[in-house]
Amino acid sequence: MRDSQPDPRISTPEIEAMTVWPSIAAFPLGRKVGQLCSISTGIGKFFTLGKLMALLTIPLSLALYFRRLAPGAARRYVLTDRRVLVLMGLGAEVEAEAVDLRDFDSIHVDVLPGQAFFRAGDLIFLSDGKEVLRLPGVQHPEGFRQACLRGQAAVISVSRALAKSRSAV
Repeated sequence: MRDSQPDPRISTPEIEAMTVWPSIAAFPLGRKVGQLCSISTGIGKFFTLGKLMALLTIPLSLALYFRRLAPGAARRYVLTDRRVLVLMGLGAEVEAEAVDLRDFDSIHVDVLPGQAFFRAGDLIFLSDGKEVLRLPGVQHPEGFRQACLRGQAAVISVSRALAKSRSAV
């Protein structure tokens, strides 16, 4: 009887581990709103110009929020057991932007002006110091960064274990 090894031609479906929707800080206008709302000039900590601007920009913020959910523009970032990818539209079509979990060596968080107010930042995936993927306006970017790094470590560990078991046979 022959060893039962998986057939490499049969692909298994990807398993989604985490999905993150970008905040309005992914848009230049959203970052401008964040800059205006961050102004701390005022009377004490409560009555600030930034809080007044937050009230005044509510209609603009709502418009940006619903624009990011529009059927043709709905964009989200997905971590699977194989890669990090960008899904577009309500049908969740894979955009050309994706990176395999083995194809980057570090992830940096770049908080652009105006993104700190929304607790957001851009995630930059690097391979040998070169940018391979940028995810703009990720909400709570450090959490998604850590999830991606843990996923990458798991994939690399499994690959090494499989290689070691194959070489032993």
